Amino acid sequence: MTIDFAPNAHPTMGVEMELHLIDPTTGELASISNTVLEEMGRGHPGGEHPKAKHELFQSTVEVITGICDTPEQARDDLAATIAELRSALEPHNATIMSSATHPFARAVDQVVSPDPRYHQLIETMQWPARRLLICGMHVHVGVPDGQQAITVINELTRHLPLFLALSTSSPFFEGEDSGMASARSLVFESLPTAGLPPQIAEWSEFEQFMDTLIETGCIDSVREVWWDIRPHPGFGTVELRMCDAMPTLTETIAVAGLAQTLVAWCLDRIAAGDMPTPPTEWSVKQNRWLAARGGLDADLIVEHVGESRSTDDALGERAAEVGNRTVDRRPVRTLIAGLVELLRPTADRLGTNAQLDDVLAITRNGSGTERQRSVIAGGGTLSDVVHHLIEEFDTDQPITR
Repeated sequence: MTIDFAPNAHPTMGVEMELHLIDPTTGELASISNTVLEEMGRGHPGGEHPKAKHELFQSTVEVITGICDTPEQARDDLAATIAELRSALEPHNATIMSSATHPFARAVDQVVSPDPRYHQLIETMQWPARRLLICGMHVHVGVPDGQQAITVINELTRHLPLFLALSTSSPFFEGEDSGMASARSLVFESLPTAGLPPQIAEWSEFEQFMDTLIETGCIDSVREVWWDIRPHPGFGTVELRMCDAMPTLTETIAVAGLAQTLVAWCLDRIAAGDMPTPPTEWSVKQNRWLAARGGLDADLIVEHVGESRSTDDALGERAAEVGNRTVDRRPVRTLIAGLVELLRPTADRLGTNAQLDDVLAITRNGSGTERQRSVIAGGGTLSDVVHHLIEEFDTDQPITR
């Protein structure tokens, strides 16, 4: 099976945000997407808005950008559609909240969107699909070809836990504190084609894998593979899908800008022939769990290929030598600061330094998860958490308590 990959000469970007529709009085989810999207689609071809879409449940709407060159363009694109969505929601006494989970709503009470593919998903996947009352944020970055997409993905897995930690916003699920920084990531990975991508070295291996899944009837198309990072052949992109929906637009664009900058850095490394050795699959899997559990407070495994403890003064007491690699544990905030520093020259060229600064601001202000828990720690209720999230999205400001 040959899968054509639409080439992108430059690391263009696109962003997708999944948003909850909320009754501002009760804080409950509002299952009105059918009506709202029908109203927004009037005047557009086929009666469908090009940048506001259905999601699995009628209490959620996805807002997407077109192809953008810069994070600022993506921000303006999203902001324009969000403004349209707000206007359409106003007559229905509803508003918007951006968070990976609703603090107390239950999936069993939600109404499935009418698109037959959603009903087929639930019929096929059953309980794992029925509980997908979650929202994510996805970033597409253009790459030249499929082989480079695979090489970039292998390097991006090293940093996947940092993106997850930065975006964590789902401590509560169906009325309980999950104890996780990202309950969403654990809910979503229960689907058979979700979670970490397998380590694949060649585009031909990806084609063979997809051919096997399609020919055996496990999936109908490549788009049904929902890995945390995946190639999107039709768009010619690497798609980062590991992030929780983030509480503000500024934070969303910050992480999207980090993604664009990191992919551009990877492409530079491919061109120079000095791409780092990919991380081991076991360390990425463990780090994904650590980030989902602890968020920005996690300590992650770091691998140093060909190094010993004596050659790296920064290695901590928990360092150990495993084969030709030295491994130790380091704080997420330290790793994020190091990644931002590494990417500064690339950001100078792309013009994404403002987004990298905003990434560092997230490490200071705390993630969405930390800020939600601070509401409860201050004596608030889960309903107060909802109104906290509404205010953060309305003002585009993190609210610390």
